[in-house]
Amino acid sequence: MKEQDKNMQMITYSKKKKIIVYIVLMIILCYVLYTIYLLIKQPTNIFTIEEGKLYQEEIDIGYVIRNEKVVKGENYKNGIEQIKAEGEKAAKDEKIFRYYSSQEDTLKEKIAQLDTKIQEVMLKSETAPNSDMKLIENQIDEKVQGMSQITDSTKLAEYKKEIDDLVSKKAKIAGDSSPQGSYLNELIEERKGYESQLNSDAEYVTAPMSGIVSYKVDGFEEMLTPENFSTISVEYLENLDLKTGKIVATNEECGKVIDNFSCYVATISTSEEAKQAEVGNKVKIRLSNNEQVSAEITNIIKDNDEKTLLILKLEEQIEELINYRKISFELIWWDSSGLKVPNQAIVKVGDLDYVVRSRAGYLSKILVKVTKQGDKYSIINSYSTEELTKMGFSNEEIAEYKKISLYDEILLHPNLDRIE
Repeated sequence: MKEQDKNMQMITYSKKKKIIVYIVLMIILCYVLYTIYLLIKQPTNIFTIEEGKLYQEEIDIGYVIRNEKVVKGENYKNGIEQIKAEGEKAAKDEKIFRYYSSQEDTLKEKIAQLDTKIQEVMLKSETAPNSDMKLIENQIDEKVQGMSQITDSTKLAEYKKEIDDLVSKKAKIAGDSSPQGSYLNELIEERKGYESQLNSDAEYVTAPMSGIVSYKVDGFEEMLTPENFSTISVEYLENLDLKTGKIVATNEECGKVIDNFSCYVATISTSEEAKQAEVGNKVKIRLSNNEQVSAEITNIIKDNDEKTLLILKLEEQIEELINYRKISFELIWWDSSGLKVPNQAIVKVGDLDYVVRSRAGYLSKILVKVTKQGDKYSIINSYSTEELTKMGFSNEEIAEYKKISLYDEILLHPNLDRIE
């Protein structure tokens, strides 16, 4: 009987022991699961400081305003021959294009026919070419080879004229030295007459000012100009029938000269930065070609409490903006580089900002200077000795001042009450 009681006690003890083990295992399992949950919910309370950059920017629509002058002649219906190509610079009073003469096609056809006759007469000549003839022929060959490598229409026209002049010289020499010289000279003189008539009938147009030549004329040149800043308003710009990013078409009747030193972009903004902006403020613009350029606010027109009209002056990328009248761009109010940290790591005490650094398990409260602050991150730095002195810190406090550094580890949501 006693043996049975003893066995029962051992069985009961064993069951209790197993239950205790199960309970301990359950507690450990719950703890592990809870820890995993915390890690998933908030992976770490530590942030490693790295170099970074902050921007305060917005995407805006801009209207391009330029100092530009349209030039148009009397014979605009005849069509244009460009002397200065699109985007090429011209000096004041320099020829930039010409209108074809009313008889251009007829005269060119007559000149071409005479060229054929002159060539035929020269081929029939049995006179051996002299040294001058050989020299001219070599020059013609060089010019013809050089033309194959040129894409500029202006340069091509110059080469063609030089070749025509050399051919005329060759024909003159052939005419003087051949039995058919008198007839050949008559053809040459007749050709010169047609060329003279062709040039005299053409109308040349010159640049009214120095700048960039363009043939992209859209009709807004006299409306969107710096001279009309006082009449430009939010309503005026919004009522313009312009498409964002549309390339201005090339005009076949006239051209223009654009100031190549500066242009303006007018934009309508509803941001707080625009409401607080002042004339003279420096900003940056990132264009559609990803180029970032500096700009200055020259005019501010507050239409109402919601919209602010800003006029920005640019002195770069003038040629890029020639193609457009209305653009989309990024307005960068400020940018800052340095030690980038989450705002959750910064604790403000009065007018001072602190972070808590964790190094080898030891926590330190460190005073930092917040140079720029965005919605989620800030750029911080350490104070200099001179700055700390001006802030009223004693020499002893300055000597004990700890500076924040790259790759330091700091706490997120730190509790300063627990830090000495």
